[in-house]
Amino acid sequence: MKLVFAGTPEVAVPALDALIASGRHEVAAVVTRPDAPAGRGRRLVASPVAVRAEEAGIEVLKPAKPRDEDFLARLREIAPDCCPVVAYGALLPRVALDVPVHGWVNLHFSLLPAWRGAAPVQHAIMAGDEITGASTFLIEEGLDSGPVYGTVTEEIRHTDTSGDLLTRLAFAGSGLLAATMDGIEDGTLKAVPQPADGVSTAPKISVENAHVDWAAPALRVDRVVRGCTPAPGAWTVFRDERLKLIQVATVPDRTDLAPGELSVAKNNVYVGTGSYAVELLWVQAQGKKPMRAADWARGVRIPSGERLGV
Repeated sequence: MKLVFAGTPEVAVPALDALIASGRHEVAAVVTRPDAPAGRGRRLVASPVAVRAEEAGIEVLKPAKPRDEDFLARLREIAPDCCPVVAYGALLPRVALDVPVHGWVNLHFSLLPAWRGAAPVQHAIMAGDEITGASTFLIEEGLDSGPVYGTVTEEIRHTDTSGDLLTRLAFAGSGLLAATMDGIEDGTLKAVPQPADGVSTAPKISVENAHVDWAAPALRVDRVVRGCTPAPGAWTVFRDERLKLIQVATVPDRTDLAPGELSVAKNNVYVGTGSYAVELLWVQAQGKKPMRAADWARGVRIPSGERLGV
């Protein structure tokens, strides 16, 4: 088939690579978000998908909005058979959805109908799910509600951050998306409507969602930290400044600390929660680089009984 691939961030690159490498389909063009300011200089930088497409000699389309007439005219001119999508980052209007014969097929990082929305991996970790995966489905105008072509499953490890898990799903899902294109082309694959039961939503995680509540159980604190790493970053307050929490570990045999109460040993920093303690492993103070929590604690000289979150 002739394909137009839509995607923007680094997590979409493995799927683009898989489609290019398959040799079975022609990736005629790539649709991605416009260049965005990045870094201290706030220079305009092309998306990872745009960079990869340009390296491969593929035409890159960067509409401000996918309903722009110039973009739609070029899409009709290319006349793709199907448009595979991975984390494109913009809503597709019906006028665009109707262009390819086989529609737009999205690779979504959950086992639909679970975790429909922008942050499925983060929500799966924060909810304590043990299994997740990726799904390919036909995009409709509803939120991730279209019929499903296929899925792959992935175990959530007890140390996984959302970054770790998303990286694995990006590679597992790339094979699924390529296989879905093959099945659509040869007619062996039909999309199956999603069940009405088991629907959950995964809206974007805000900075406020990433604020750690020390009155919550230790397992919840650990899940929030892992689910919000690397973005937007879990955080708490220490001496009226924000302290980013990069990695913690639960300590079930330490139950003597009140929620938020700090206890510092030579090489360990413990914090009380609503159940048992967690150990801070890596933190980042405001305006500083990430550091081991024990090094941070030595630098700020924490007295007995001082608390986080105050």
